[in-house]
Amino acid sequence: MSDFLTIQSQSSYEQLPLAIPGTGGGTYGITLRVSHSAEAMKRRLQKKYIILILGYSVALLLIPYVLDYRSKSSHVKAGYQQQKCPDLKSTIALWSSTRTGNSTEVEDYGNRSQSRTHIYLHATWRTGSSFLGELFNQHPDVFYLYEPMWNMWQALYPGDASSLQGAVRDMMNSLFRCDFSVLKLYAGSSNVTTSFIFGWKTNKVICSEPLCKAYKKHEIGLVQGDVCSKCHPRDLKELEKECKKYPVMVIKDVRVLDLAVLVPLMRDPAINLQIVQLFRDPRAVHNSRLKSKLALVKESIQVLRSKKQSDKYKRLLVPSNRVHRAENYVSSAMELICDNWLNDMLLVTNAPPWVKRNYMQLKYEDLVLRPVGELQRLYRFSNLTLSPTMEKFVVNMTHGQGYSSDKPFLISSRDAKEAIYAWRERLNVEQVNQVEAYCSEVMRQLGYQKRNKDKT
Repeated sequence: MSDFLTIQSQSSYEQLPLAIPGTGGGTYGITLRVSHSAEAMKRRLQKKYIILILGYSVALLLIPYVLDYRSKSSHVKAGYQQQKCPDLKSTIALWSSTRTGNSTEVEDYGNRSQSRTHIYLHATWRTGSSFLGELFNQHPDVFYLYEPMWNMWQALYPGDASSLQGAVRDMMNSLFRCDFSVLKLYAGSSNVTTSFIFGWKTNKVICSEPLCKAYKKHEIGLVQGDVCSKCHPRDLKELEKECKKYPVMVIKDVRVLDLAVLVPLMRDPAINLQIVQLFRDPRAVHNSRLKSKLALVKESIQVLRSKKQSDKYKRLLVPSNRVHRAENYVSSAMELICDNWLNDMLLVTNAPPWVKRNYMQLKYEDLVLRPVGELQRLYRFSNLTLSPTMEKFVVNMTHGQGYSSDKPFLISSRDAKEAIYAWRERLNVEQVNQVEAYCSEVMRQLGYQKRNKDKT
């Protein structure tokens, strides 16, 4: 026998007969009368399950890609960390351990024989570094490069200055070995020839024989850009060949923010880098930077971006007055410049003897007020001889007419005293006080006296 159980719904429905085994061999017949609304709910649940299964499948497929991306990202991040220059504490600690743990190594650094001298002119913007570099550009025994890292900063803008320090050092490492192929990394689709070298129109080697007949390297005198621009661009291989002929190679740039980044090149016996660091009164630097503010905005932003994580500098990143944004950026970077100078001075103070022997500090004011004496000291450090013609050249360059120029980056004869003290007439009291507050310790270390506020 069979009993039947009927389940009904108040809404429309349909009958679904089912037979369920019962005890004693019999069966129970059940008729399920399922409403259409329940069937619709069933279909919705099926769709949800299908979507869930598809989502889960997609997630399983994406997991390997996500893990691979995270792995690559960590490697890239680690790479950037390796490229950044070592911090001050770690460098001093390294020098301290070297000094106490391996005295032979320290002695070797100071006495390595070398047939070629490599010098880096370590400066910041508007310190008179172009004039200092020109004193090497003119010397017949020097292969000189003017700010070759400019191309890199332009290509990688707006990268922050700190993250570019390792790349700057690597480029310098290649250039000092007369390998200019590194420039191709930042050329894009441009054809890399001598005309790609930044500042090539005033470069004495590029504009002289055998690369060009416009000038002769042994003849002292400024190179005129309009004359050199007529020289036919030469392949970089030809420039590399000329580079290897010179006993002294000098690179001047303003994009090394921390002297510690150059330590590996100083320790490398193939380069044995020597450093000339140029300083100038921060108030004069600030005055000159304001005068050239439009040309220095991008560089100032890159310097400021390197400190964007520091609470100390957050206020510098958002200029309050949009109308004077360029001036604010350039002014804000001045505080960071003085901080970098302090770090460099502390680094050298704690450095072992072999570092100090390969490091020279030079003040712009001393160079232009005592040009012959300071040039003698500079050339002696650089293994160069000072000729009477070069003495006459440096005197003429520091005893020109006036200081003002429509082209502040143009190298020309100037009145040295006016160049030194122009800030007194052009900076207002507030600007002077601000710089003196930012750079008080640097000024004290370098012997720059604060202005008497009672007379301002």
